[in-house]
Amino acid sequence: MSTAQVHPSAIIEEGAQLGDGCIIGPLCCVGSEVKLGDRVELKSHVVVTGNTEIGDDTVIFNFSVIGEIPQDLKFGGEKTRLVIGQRNRIREHVTINTGTDGGGGVTRIGDDCLLMAGVHVAHDVQIGNRVIMVNHAGAAGHCIVGDDAIIGGLSGLHQFVRVGQGAIIGALTMVPNDVIPYGLVQAPRGELDGLNLVGLKRRGVSREDISELRAAFNELAKGEGTFLERARKASEESDSEYVRRITEFILGVSDRSFLTPK
Repeated sequence: MSTAQVHPSAIIEEGAQLGDGCIIGPLCCVGSEVKLGDRVELKSHVVVTGNTEIGDDTVIFNFSVIGEIPQDLKFGGEKTRLVIGQRNRIREHVTINTGTDGGGGVTRIGDDCLLMAGVHVAHDVQIGNRVIMVNHAGAAGHCIVGDDAIIGGLSGLHQFVRVGQGAIIGALTMVPNDVIPYGLVQAPRGELDGLNLVGLKRRGVSREDISELRAAFNELAKGEGTFLERARKASEESDSEYVRRITEFILGVSDRSFLTPK
């Protein structure tokens, strides 16, 4: 703690570990099982509690509560964890809960994410890298959010929903089922309305791969047979890595059904 800057009004419980260059602002509370990486900054009035690990260069803004127990009536006080990666920006009034024994015991957030004001991340959620959750979006228990996904403001993910890599959820959307990688979802009761073409182009995906993705999406939307049969056919007809990610996602194990193309 020798190189950490701790405001006199902050409370650091015995046992907490603060990395080099941490900045702990006014009226923050850091629990005894918390481990902060190097250069983590807590702005002010931030509570970090529970068995929580936060990676280097993460900044947490005012009035966030990180690592509290799950909002799950089955939770019986068991020892579970929260692991947050590096270089995340966690804005005002964000709440993130630890895991539950029934869900694997760990809530996890990757690197370089932006959680905007009022976001809620529930127990056992697994969030990848470079994910953006816009103001007051929420992920219910056990959700999985892939790398580079964007969850629009005031949107909600149902328990156990998976959101694939590079997908985008529009604002004011309830997402009751899984979203394929690179999918575009909008409407109050989420509908799969196409591909996240803007996101693909911004990440420099080639025209050839985008064309392959469009062809695969058309097969999923208009092909013959069940949705799973269409996914198998799309997989057989394309060598694109991006198409493979979609088909593997569909053909993998899930606790929910899928949002399917209109």
